[in-house]
Amino acid sequence: SKGETLGLVGESGCGKTTVGRCILQLERVTEGEIVFDGQDLTQLTQKELVPVREKIQVIFQDPYSSLNPRMKIGAMLEEPIKVHGIITDAAKRKERVRELLSVCGLDTKFADRYAHEMSGGQRQRVGIARALSLDPEFIICDEAVSALDVSIQAQVINLLEDLREKFDLTYLFIAHDLSVVRHISNRVAVMYLGNLVELADGDELFNNPTHPYTRALLDAVPIPDPVVEEDREHKVIKGEIPSPMNPPSGCVFHPRCPLAVDSCRTSVPEFRELTSGHRVACTEV
Repeated sequence: SKGETLGLVGESGCGKTTVGRCILQLERVTEGEIVFDGQDLTQLTQKELVPVREKIQVIFQDPYSSLNPRMKIGAMLEEPIKVHGIITDAAKRKERVRELLSVCGLDTKFADRYAHEMSGGQRQRVGIARALSLDPEFIICDEAVSALDVSIQAQVINLLEDLREKFDLTYLFIAHDLSVVRHISNRVAVMYLGNLVELADGDELFNNPTHPYTRALLDAVPIPDPVVEEDREHKVIKGEIPSPMNPPSGCVFHPRCPLAVDSCRTSVPEFRELTSGHRVACTEV
């Protein structure tokens, strides 16, 4: 829904980033639809995608490699505004750059600096400012804080939340850190091997996980209290992750699932609604 944050979680290689790249049409899908504002993005030409990309932006994972080392920060923030013809007057573009830096918690003097002169947290704020430069409606945050120190993570997450409220933004927040996802997300989707296995409101999913894979993910999160952590039972998922190029038949999780029955090997479970807003792809729960 507009104005909310959807968290997308799952282990490495499950397809989270690929989802983001497909929404941006940096990767072309082989089948299916991606509908944004009533348009199927998969059917648009590169020229037709230009105005759509003003509305959909991305914040990349690595603040060290996602910024051009040869360009000053101001020039980097000006570039999308110039390319899309949003502001044609040079003086007004520079004023817009100062606004973007300020709203992202950076001094305007950073416009005359290069990326290597900034810390990781400052660079990621520049990445956020660049994503905001075209006044988007939807921002894909692809592991946007995972490369940062924990103390800096909290600052950037708070900034993202403030910007969402201020500009009525919608986020797809891709991450593997469940505590971060719980803090920032209104709803959470769990992905395994390219398939959504559970979707629910944040509190509902963390308090009442239903799919066996979701339960295993949450069980793997360590508890800060060493006494409790030592005494609790650890439920480890057995088996290896199958190849995404050759996924198992039926339910993709059945080779590792403790609840699997014979029918799981042949039939794909429906992504059904258990309670209002809580969907799960499992026949055994």
